[in-house]
Amino acid sequence: MPDPRSTAHRFTSIDEIIEHLRALGQTLSVEDDALTELDHGLQTAAILAVSAPDDLGVQIAGLVHDLAHPWDGPGQPRHATMGAAAVVDVLGERVAALIRSHVPAKRYLVATRPEYADMLSADSVMTLAAQGGPMSPGEVAEFETYPDLVAAVLLRTADDGAKVPGAEVPGLNHWEATMHEVAATQAGAGASSGSVTT
Repeated sequence: MPDPRSTAHRFTSIDEIIEHLRALGQTLSVEDDALTELDHGLQTAAILAVSAPDDLGVQIAGLVHDLAHPWDGPGQPRHATMGAAAVVDVLGERVAALIRSHVPAKRYLVATRPEYADMLSADSVMTLAAQGGPMSPGEVAEFETYPDLVAAVLLRTADDGAKVPGAEVPGLNHWEATMHEVAATQAGAGASSGSVTT
């Protein structure tokens, strides 16, 4: 069987996603080689469990938001859309839309909150250029029509804070039941979730 980290594909079950995430526990983060990609996802989900305790969908989006990092190239311009496409059949359109949103949300926050850019890691500053730079006023106005804007911003800020080597957070097993719950309630519910294309 090919290494699940190596080639973009669409997952068909929670078990496949979990297998991929476990493999990412052996993959150094593209942003900080003191972390694995799984460490970063677990930290993001843990932050969201505190900042959005009643929103299981955004917590799971945080867990899986960067699972496509190994499939993308320098600057990571496509990983958000690749990751969304990979999980949409299992976790539903809302989670997929939130994953798609985490790159535009960075561009949005840089454009609308001057202090936000100072909080970005060196890698995030570098990838910002490849991902389109700060949003234009028109892009900001369009992004603010996204019905899940609050959750998208929470996901982005959790992403930015989830880069702490050695942080103690719940492991992957902690999230398995939540993933199943989100899959059961969110799959097919995309009609009300909106989408992000900016």
